[in-house]
Amino acid sequence: MTESHRAGPLFTDLYELTMAASYFAHEVFDTATFSLFIRDVYVTRNYFVAAGLEQVLNELAGFQFSDQDIRYLQSISRFSKHFLDYLRQLHFTGEVNAMPEGTVFFANEPVMEVTAPIVEAQLIETFVLNTIGFQTMIASKAARCFHAAAGRPLIDFSLRRTQGKDAGIKVARSTFIAGFAATSNVLAGKIYGIPISGTMAHSYVSAFDNERDAFFAYADTFPDHSIFLIDTYDSFEGARHAAAVAKEMQKRGHTLIGVRLDSGDMVSLSRKVRKIFDAAGLSDVKIFASSGFDEFKITKVISEGAVIDAFGVGTKVGVSADAPFVDIVYKMVWFKGRDVRKLSPGKVTLAGEKQVFRTSDRNGCYSEDIIGQRDEIIAEGQPLLEKVMENGRLLYPHPQLNMLQERFKENFAALDDGYKSIQDHKAYPVKLSTRLQNLQKESK
Repeated sequence: MTESHRAGPLFTDLYELTMAASYFAHEVFDTATFSLFIRDVYVTRNYFVAAGLEQVLNELAGFQFSDQDIRYLQSISRFSKHFLDYLRQLHFTGEVNAMPEGTVFFANEPVMEVTAPIVEAQLIETFVLNTIGFQTMIASKAARCFHAAAGRPLIDFSLRRTQGKDAGIKVARSTFIAGFAATSNVLAGKIYGIPISGTMAHSYVSAFDNERDAFFAYADTFPDHSIFLIDTYDSFEGARHAAAVAKEMQKRGHTLIGVRLDSGDMVSLSRKVRKIFDAAGLSDVKIFASSGFDEFKITKVISEGAVIDAFGVGTKVGVSADAPFVDIVYKMVWFKGRDVRKLSPGKVTLAGEKQVFRTSDRNGCYSEDIIGQRDEIIAEGQPLLEKVMENGRLLYPHPQLNMLQERFKENFAALDDGYKSIQDHKAYPVKLSTRLQNLQKESK
C-alpha cells in the first residue's frame, strides 16, 4: 500500500510563485533542467541513501491548483487574474531522471534531474527539496545504525519524538529502506506494509499490584507475541519474574519472545540478564534494548561486550540528531538550449544535463563514480539515473518497499567498509568525465 495524500502546489515558497508570475508576464515558457544534489560544504556523512522519490513522483503526477488554492492566491492581491487563470489549467508535463530509492550516492552527485517548462520546474522546487532532503537525511542516518548493528535487527521507535505526523510517517519508511526490520508506528505499517513491533510501557507494569502479575496478564492477552519490559523497578528482579512467567507459558505451549531493557548500563545489565535466562533454560528468549540508541551508542555497547539481540532506535535517528539537515540544492543547469552554470563563491554548480556512472572492481566492490553528460556512454560505468517520468506521467509502477530495502542492502554491501566509518571522514572518489569538464570551461 502507498500513501495517496498529496501536499498540493501551495506547498512552496512565495518566491517560486512570484518568479512564475514574472515568467508568465514576460512569456518565458522555455524548457529548463534543474539538478538536485547535496553540496559538500557541510557534509558530515561519507555517503547518502536516496529516499523520497515515490512521494515526489506522486505529487508531480497529480500536480494541479484547486479552486481553493486559486481563491487563496486571489485573496493576497499580488497576482494578476490572467496569471491565476493560467495556474488553473497548469499540470506538470515534464521529465524526471532520478536515482532509485535505496541507492547509495555521494556529495555533489545529482540524485535527480527535472526537465520541464520553467514555470513547472520552478514551482515544484520547494517540495522536491523538502521531500528528498528529509527522507534521504533519515535514511542515511539509519544506514549508519544498520552498519553499527552488524546484523542485529533494528526497530524504529521514533514516532513520539519526530517533528510532526508527516515526519513520523516518513521516518518509518526511510529507516525501513535503510535496513530496519520494523517500526512501532502503526499508521506507517498500514500505509506502507512495514512490519510493526512493540512491547509495553512502564505505566502498564505499574498498573498491576506487582511486576509478575503484569507479565502474566500480558502473556494471557498475547501468548504468542509477548516481550516484557523488565526495568520498571529492578532489572534483575524483572528478569527473574519474566523467566518464571516464561516457564508457565511453556507449560501452556507458548514461548516468551524476549525482554526489553530501557535504562541503565546496557553492557553489564544485558550480560547478567542473559545469564539469568540461560540458567533457567530459556536461551531462546531475546534481549531487546532501547533508550537513546543511534550508531554511536550501538557501536559502543557492542564493542564493550553487550549481549543484545535487537535494538529499538528512536529519537536520535528520527531527528538525525548529530546532522539534522543536509545542504541539498536544486539548481538550473540547462535552459533554452544552452548549458547554465552558477559561479557564486563557494556555490559553483556543474552545467549541463548529467548522468552518474558507477564503476566496480573485479570483486563487485564500488571503486569510483564518474559524473558525465547525460548522453555519454562510459563503458566501464553503470548509469545510476533512470528516466522515471515523461510528459508528466509515471513510466513504471512504484517498486515495493522491500525491493527498495534489497537495493539498499546490495548497494551497501558493495561499498567498502572504510567509507562506512561513523567517526572518520573518507571521501569516496567522484570525478568528472572529460566531456563534462570541457563543458564547464565552455560555460564560464
